[in-house]
Amino acid sequence: MVEQQKQRIELELSRRVDELDRTILRKMQGEMHECAARCCRDSNASMDSVQRCIEACSTPVQRAQQHVETELGNFNNRLQRCVMDCNDSIKDKMGPKPSDEDISKYTAMFERCAIKCVDKHVDLLPGLFKSMHQVLGNK
Repeated sequence: MVEQQKQRIELELSRRVDELDRTILRKMQGEMHECAARCCRDSNASMDSVQRCIEACSTPVQRAQQHVETELGNFNNRLQRCVMDCNDSIKDKMGPKPSDEDISKYTAMFERCAIKCVDKHVDLLPGLFKSMHQVLGNK
């Protein structure tokens, strides 16, 4: 059950990151490469000057990628904290020597709690990606 939820969130994240890549990040990368090509066409510029120009061209893409990584990292941390809270709550209820029946009962409780975490966090994804679209669209 938990593995299904893990796959569910991974698929949803993958789908949304792919859409972000197709709509914003690839355009930024194309612009970066066009900018770098212009830098290289300047035959009067020094090697250092061309290198600085190329680095400046890559800065917006690097910032965008960093923003996406940070946001996804924060999202994953929140999800992990939610699941860990489920785990801690179940451990508190379980006691030192649970029977097999208790273990089954608490495992089911944990799975229900973890599914709620995934549901909650999947529901947060549209807003998260809308925000990333807005931030990256302004770069």
